[in-house]
Amino acid sequence: MKILFVVNNYFALGNGLSASARRTVQYLREAGEEVRVLSGPNPDPHGSHPDYELKHLSFGILEPILKSQGYNFAKTDRRIITEAIRWCDVVHLEEPFVIQMVASRIAKKLRKPCTGTYHLHPENIFYTLGMGWWRGINASLLLIWRDFVFNYCSDLQCPSQNVLERLKRYGFRSHLHLISNGIIPDAPLRPREAPETENKPYIVACIGRLSGEKDQFTLLRSMNYCHNADRIKLIFAGRGPKRKALQRKVRQMVNKGILKNEPSFEFMDRDGLRNLASRADLYIHCAIVEVEGLSALEALQQAVVPVIAKGRLSATPQFALDERSLFEARNPKDLAARIDLWLDNDEERHRMAWMYAESTKNYDIQLSIAALQQMFRQAEAL
Repeated sequence: MKILFVVNNYFALGNGLSASARRTVQYLREAGEEVRVLSGPNPDPHGSHPDYELKHLSFGILEPILKSQGYNFAKTDRRIITEAIRWCDVVHLEEPFVIQMVASRIAKKLRKPCTGTYHLHPENIFYTLGMGWWRGINASLLLIWRDFVFNYCSDLQCPSQNVLERLKRYGFRSHLHLISNGIIPDAPLRPREAPETENKPYIVACIGRLSGEKDQFTLLRSMNYCHNADRIKLIFAGRGPKRKALQRKVRQMVNKGILKNEPSFEFMDRDGLRNLASRADLYIHCAIVEVEGLSALEALQQAVVPVIAKGRLSATPQFALDERSLFEARNPKDLAARIDLWLDNDEERHRMAWMYAESTKNYDIQLSIAALQQMFRQAEAL
């Protein structure tokens, strides 16, 4: 089957959507499918290029904000988009933006089936602009995405039950498929024997884009209430527009003596993240908006216990094995209590870490690829 992936920038780094698209395309090709990509240019001039390349679309003064979030956008070119769609059997939309609006209409005109993946909520965008709390504007954008992009898709991948239920509430007409984006199976680097923790700092890892909806500030505020704070070493792995504000807050807390071990901020590749998760005593996920949360799953593969924010628009709580790994979103006291609960019991934390590693096997990307192949064939048969 010839499948065309339509994504604004297939090559963007620090963007979970682009990383997921690259991984999915790789595994679909390995499964025998013929896949091509319609995308904007690779920011790395020495890197590979999309099969059908669109020019970069600049947003002027907003460009630095978008780049800090890992977003790049492409200009529409009807000639190139039409050429790409004529080639394929199925058009697959990875986003609900302008090039997808154009591609979905051309696909309809050429009678090519269209499918999509719901990768992000409107709140992922509006939190960056300081309007994530405004339900009206977020609901309006979701309805625009529904009517101008996703309702042109016969079938739509929902990476989590949380997403599927939201799209049902908003009256999406597509056939909704519950299919995880999936993770690459990865054996834990952590040794099975319990580590020595006496007099050593506890490594508490927080992985993800440093942005408003990821809410890393709640983790910092929780240190005011955590009786283990003086033994904790916080490591923030990611980049984004909130980095400088987080670093200022960290300096204040170190100067006040709340944190004895100065936190670090690093942007890591996949191997670096694996290594961090394998060394961590706890993994903290504070995001209040999360379509699935693969960064959490990839950390759990390395046998680390998570503490995950429980919120209306976050699907990541589905990975928690019990209530001890959940806290009320934006509640630093509740998060501190969970952190202390786990750090005060080394033996139980070590036991549960391996149960978490085992639980990730349900999200093997090969299972996701097989389900996507079935979805594409179902769309083609209509």
